[in-house]
Amino acid sequence: MASLVAYEDSDSEAESEPAGSVDAAGQRRDSGDRVQPHGQDFAPGVLAGTGGTPPAEHGSREDPAGQCLPLARLWRSPGSCPSQRLQWPRTEPQVTFPTSEPPRPSLCASHAPAGHVPWAATRGEQVRLSWGTYDPPEPPSRARPKSEPPGKSGSSLQKKRPEDCIVPYTPKRLRHLQALSTETGKSTDAEAQGPLRAPRPLCAAPHVSEFIQPYLGAPYKETLISQRVLFHLRGHKGPVSSIQWCPVFSKSHLFLSASLDKTFKVWNAVDSGRCLQTYPLHSEAVRAARWSPCGQRILSGGFDCALHLTDLETGTQVFSGQSNFRVTTLKFHPKDHNLFVCGGFSPEVKAWDVRAGKVVRSYKATIQQTLDILFLREGSEFLSSTDASSRDSADRTIIAWDFRSSAKISNQIFHERYTCPSLALHPREPVFLAQTNGNYLALFSAVWPYRMSRRRRYEGHKVEGYAVGCECSPDGDLLVTGSADGRVLLYCFRTASRARTLHGHAQACVGTTFHPVLPSVLATCSWEGDIKIWH
Repeated sequence: MASLVAYEDSDSEAESEPAGSVDAAGQRRDSGDRVQPHGQDFAPGVLAGTGGTPPAEHGSREDPAGQCLPLARLWRSPGSCPSQRLQWPRTEPQVTFPTSEPPRPSLCASHAPAGHVPWAATRGEQVRLSWGTYDPPEPPSRARPKSEPPGKSGSSLQKKRPEDCIVPYTPKRLRHLQALSTETGKSTDAEAQGPLRAPRPLCAAPHVSEFIQPYLGAPYKETLISQRVLFHLRGHKGPVSSIQWCPVFSKSHLFLSASLDKTFKVWNAVDSGRCLQTYPLHSEAVRAARWSPCGQRILSGGFDCALHLTDLETGTQVFSGQSNFRVTTLKFHPKDHNLFVCGGFSPEVKAWDVRAGKVVRSYKATIQQTLDILFLREGSEFLSSTDASSRDSADRTIIAWDFRSSAKISNQIFHERYTCPSLALHPREPVFLAQTNGNYLALFSAVWPYRMSRRRRYEGHKVEGYAVGCECSPDGDLLVTGSADGRVLLYCFRTASRARTLHGHAQACVGTTFHPVLPSVLATCSWEGDIKIWH
């Protein structure tokens, strides 16, 4: 007795109950109580794995209540009426079939004849049953009607399982590298490349500037007050954090600027006002950059905790170190040029040796951040400005250190509850200036016990939380400071009176510096990223 598969396209015929069933032993029992062994109810093509016809599509039928029920058709023999069963979605996985053959329905999915038993069961192999609905592939000759929207057929009850959307596991280290490579590929400018781009040698003329040459053999005379803008330097894409002229007089036409756009630049700010070289060595904002006393190297530090000493002639890095905090200030030792001190977002100030490439001294204090550093008395002492400004810690705003022993000399220097974002040493007298957030410049003695002058105070500008810098002129007669409203103010050192006010920037002016040779040249920088050279 062979079972043939018949296809019926009409759903209008009356359907009868299934005439046969399968018992627990896997044998088929028909209505006449005859037990048929395995494999006797298959068509020859089905047993051989070839020649079988694909199962028919199942559709949906509406009951009198108006509900749409899935329909599965079963045939026992040619000419018999198909039977109808309700198939509800299950949660167990489906059977995996070889890709070379069309997938066969499982035993309980009932898309095959009632007496159909899987071929693997006739051979004694274990079969995993699928309790979900089965959606057979459509025959090529029968296309889905255009009026039937996708997902509205009987297979719409089958939900997508998480196993169908498994993503291969990627280690965290590889994910991090992929993210970095993606970010690097998206950026096209030089600043996004960061340390991957090696700096080139500085393209600077070896001769001395014709404007500086007349002043090299003569002593410095009186400082003149600047009145107009000589150059307006634009090139940084972020706020400029620090500026400095080259300390070597014959190379003082070179100008250094560091910015929060992760770069520092070298300019010819006397002859042409153009940028000579850009150094994208840091991956985060560059907060501090300083010329070496020889004028051939630049030391830079930033928020990436990296320290780089770059040789300008070769473009190579003489020294590279990694600090354990974000660097905000750097100063070379005035006598030993192989030593420098750095501070930042840490209670420690550290002294590095370029030759050894490591920290040689550490200066600890109960603070959170170092704002500025200033060397005194040829490098035997130095001052550190901190952010300690609460009621019980005003005595730690400015701390004096012994450089060699790392001991505190004094912390009873500034007792007013204002932080000091910058410090400046007078070139001729043993005094120093401290920029305070109280919107005034305070004057202190540079020798112990570092007393503050009560009679002289320079007021009129605004700080308002910015790291506004201040500086004395080379002859010591004038003081210059920026302001949070963009102004540049010049004071007379002796009388503390205001000499001139320059309206230079639209945003906060955070850096000011006098030229070391030219008596009337002044440089200022602002929070909007521009630099102005005044004459």
